Amino acid sequence: MQGESIVAEVLVLGSGIAGATTALQLADAGVDVLLVTRAREPEESNTFYAQGGIIYEGKGDSAALLIEDLERAGAGHCNPEAVAVLAEEGPRLVREILLEKVGVHFDLTGDGDLSLVREGSHAASRIIHAADATGKAIEIALLQKLKQHPNIRILSAHTAVDLLTPSHHSRNRLAVYEPQSCVGAYVLDQAGDRVLTCVAKKTVLATGGLGQIFLRTTNPQGSRGDGLAMAYRAGARVINAEFVQFHPTAFYAQDAAQFLISEAVRGEGARLVDAHGVPFMQRYDEEWKDLAPRDVVARSIHREMLQHAIPHVYLDLRSFLEPEHILKHFPNIHQKSLTFGVDITKDLVPVVPAAHYACGGVWVDMWGRTTLQHLYAVGEVSCTGVHGANRLASASLLEALVWGARAAEDILATLPHARSSHHASIPPWSYLGVDPPDPALISQDMSSIKSIMWNYVGLVRTTQRLERAIRELRNLETEIEEFYRSARIQDSLLGLRNAVRTALIVAQSAWANRQSMGCHYRE
Repeated sequence: MQGESIVAEVLVLGSGIAGATTALQLADAGVDVLLVTRAREPEESNTFYAQGGIIYEGKGDSAALLIEDLERAGAGHCNPEAVAVLAEEGPRLVREILLEKVGVHFDLTGDGDLSLVREGSHAASRIIHAADATGKAIEIALLQKLKQHPNIRILSAHTAVDLLTPSHHSRNRLAVYEPQSCVGAYVLDQAGDRVLTCVAKKTVLATGGLGQIFLRTTNPQGSRGDGLAMAYRAGARVINAEFVQFHPTAFYAQDAAQFLISEAVRGEGARLVDAHGVPFMQRYDEEWKDLAPRDVVARSIHREMLQHAIPHVYLDLRSFLEPEHILKHFPNIHQKSLTFGVDITKDLVPVVPAAHYACGGVWVDMWGRTTLQHLYAVGEVSCTGVHGANRLASASLLEALVWGARAAEDILATLPHARSSHHASIPPWSYLGVDPPDPALISQDMSSIKSIMWNYVGLVRTTQRLERAIRELRNLETEIEEFYRSARIQDSLLGLRNAVRTALIVAQSAWANRQSMGCHYRE
């Protein structure tokens, strides 16, 4: 299982908008970057599946207005400094990086201007988009630049195992007395079945979210909380982990959430209705109705489902939008729905809430620096405080862009002074596991994690549910750690190990916070 050692100036773990932005900015400045992604295709990421759009700037808009919207959505728990950074720098970086450097093709009006739409809890039309596949357009454009860049090496189908920290891994045991730092990561080559020792002066975590620890989620398969779990094991500070945002509208079929139906659909005028086509959101939020903050909408749907003992509610586009408008603005949602026998121009669309976005994560400062020296975190795995207790629609792509660029800026300023003295003292990977892990055990354990989190740490939480979740997850983690140390290492086993640790982090944070706020709701 021992593999070669790979040395780079900067190691980036993750290829979504955050990691790709950091890598591109560094590479353009002449830095040697190694980018690692567990997906076989680097485009596969949370970013790729983001539908709605990214915050830019509307007519008559201002940083002050955006700050007000962010703080209102965040339930008064936002970091004021981070919110100001996002609002003041965001539009400029969208223009400089996405529009000018990368050349993302966003939708235009008939006059050739950027098409601006309004989404839930926004006071202005300030969202730019590429139909209903904005993240896909951004991701493909960024990856085209990365693949062509002479200063970037991309390792696909490689899974990070653990971060390299001298205090944990150095042959020199006196390193334990030094300040905590990171010098790279052990990385599993899925195809070659070997673990590489990737050493770097700076390491950037950009591993995305954790939605796959829940039974219903809009996140892709890789969103298992890998980066959060690795950072936690390495000793990095983690905050706000209880604030997991549930998207109100995931397409429901075959007893499961299938894919996201963007908030932009309601922004364009669609309404949430019962089986008889009667709207119900006005009963829960008289002012914003269907455009209320996501936590309010998600809990409202949850209450409707419980009250009427139904598995889902409906989204009505047909009564409020013309078929031509639907097909122009939501072509991908239309095509995906047709595969399940639903025509969104003619039929009511079955929807259910699903785990969507982690507002908390690895604590970082205004430059993406974690509490470990030389370790940065950007994107959903991090917590800047921008989102507070609940994320404003379309703010996540912007946050990832801004902190991806800021992390690169800080790395460029500090890289010349970064030492690499620990690189030679890191041993190659070694372990005792020989037999491949039983896939039935992995599947069963993952199912247990998802069910525990959905039923006990979901939309509505109680002390009794949270205490039971923590007890069951602790027992499960003990079993999984034994499993991990005795079996041959594989991506699925790494994901299971990270998922149970991430689930415990979320459950324990939810238990510790007895105050309902934002998307953390306790009865």
